[in-house]
Amino acid sequence: MSKCADEHQVKEKLGQLRCHFTWQLLIEDSEVSDLEERISEEILFLETSYNVGIHNLLAYVKHLQGKNEDALECLKEGENLCRTDQADEPDVRSLVTWGNYAWVYYHMGRWEDTQKYLDKVQEICKRFDDSSCYRVECPEMDCVEGWALLKCGIKHYERAKACFQKALEVDPENPEFNTGYAIVTYRLDYSARCDICDGLSLPPLRKAISLNPQDGYLKALLALKLQDMGEEAEGEKYLEEALSHGSSQTYVFRYAAKFYRRQGRIDEALMYLKKALKATPKSAFLHHQMGLCYRDQMIQIKKSSNRQPRDQSRRDVDRLIRLAIDKFQTATTLKPMFEIAYVHLARTYIKAGDNEKAEDIFQKVLHMTPAQKSILQSIHFYYAQFLQVQKQSEVDAIEHYLKVIDVGKKSFISGRSIDALNQLFSERPERNASDPVGLKLRELMNKWEEVKKNLGCNEQALAADNDYDNDMDFGL
Repeated sequence: MSKCADEHQVKEKLGQLRCHFTWQLLIEDSEVSDLEERISEEILFLETSYNVGIHNLLAYVKHLQGKNEDALECLKEGENLCRTDQADEPDVRSLVTWGNYAWVYYHMGRWEDTQKYLDKVQEICKRFDDSSCYRVECPEMDCVEGWALLKCGIKHYERAKACFQKALEVDPENPEFNTGYAIVTYRLDYSARCDICDGLSLPPLRKAISLNPQDGYLKALLALKLQDMGEEAEGEKYLEEALSHGSSQTYVFRYAAKFYRRQGRIDEALMYLKKALKATPKSAFLHHQMGLCYRDQMIQIKKSSNRQPRDQSRRDVDRLIRLAIDKFQTATTLKPMFEIAYVHLARTYIKAGDNEKAEDIFQKVLHMTPAQKSILQSIHFYYAQFLQVQKQSEVDAIEHYLKVIDVGKKSFISGRSIDALNQLFSERPERNASDPVGLKLRELMNKWEEVKKNLGCNEQALAADNDYDNDMDFGL
């Protein structure tokens, strides 16, 4: 048989494996560096039973960077963990590691090693009734696939949820399966299909905590979700428990900071952020959250001085604006596709009086394609405000307010856009029909009237009751 035919047969066998190379993990080149950093942080600071899978995912990311020798080292670490952490059933989870070994060796052109690991997989698969030569269907494999999809971002969340659901159908009381399902449901509560006030993740989080009572990470997530639902007192109780457990403290600190910032307790929030930053100095999430804290402190000073800060207050405002800009810039440097951080950076440049830089940042983020509808709405809404107030361009502002409505997601931002459009058109002076600006306004007004008809008699059909500053980090 020819070498070409042999290679074709090997490739066909590799395609049957259940591993990171066959799970269609859609990772953009611009996302690889940030993903690698977050995986490394998780290995060091998140106490989890997902130790084997995370090393496998890191191996896959190393391969994407062309670092196949490093990938083999990661797989070796995962294999060693599989022998210890999963001693009760090591063979099944080893299949993922061996499958990744086979793929890495294939890409390195090491055919004998590729075949060796294919043979190892085949030997284990023979022991299972519901399997093919190179593929096993079992809840443990579904769980590993779910974790991989979950870690790779929002566009994989629905598939990750399906994996954990499939595993739970077989073993509904499994602590790890419930943990994965609770986390992905929590993430989906903030995705394009839900609104912030949805509480779909509350029951899964409560169940996962009942099965993992010492998991501080889960309790911190539940605390934030309860805060979103208006149950802040109960949320704070869970947060205090999470802080007292001592597990996954670097992650608990970052969520505690977010909880306290949203309470207005900025000094406490900054204290926890600085603690977490010592452990993970390259976390885009932490730098972004610190920027939000400095921004909120600046807003507090302005409010206390009736928006007319003088002398020391003025100097404090200027200092906080500089600090916020620095943190938002750092966040976007560490995570180049961090869309909401760009929006906050642009808005802070406006506060600094630098409209030129604000325009540059807005133009950059306008060319991105965020996976979350709420972030897409935020981009267009705050750019519309910038156009309306700073640039005095009501025509361009109206176009972007309409784009917020076009997204079609019920949200606080869509409600504000409706209000802005109604006000702009109600206050619009009469323009000459032959005037190009007047013609454009007439066209936009007609479009707005059509949009209102589609919304029905209630123009607030897209508006939610809560004001939520979308600063989630969906990649965690």
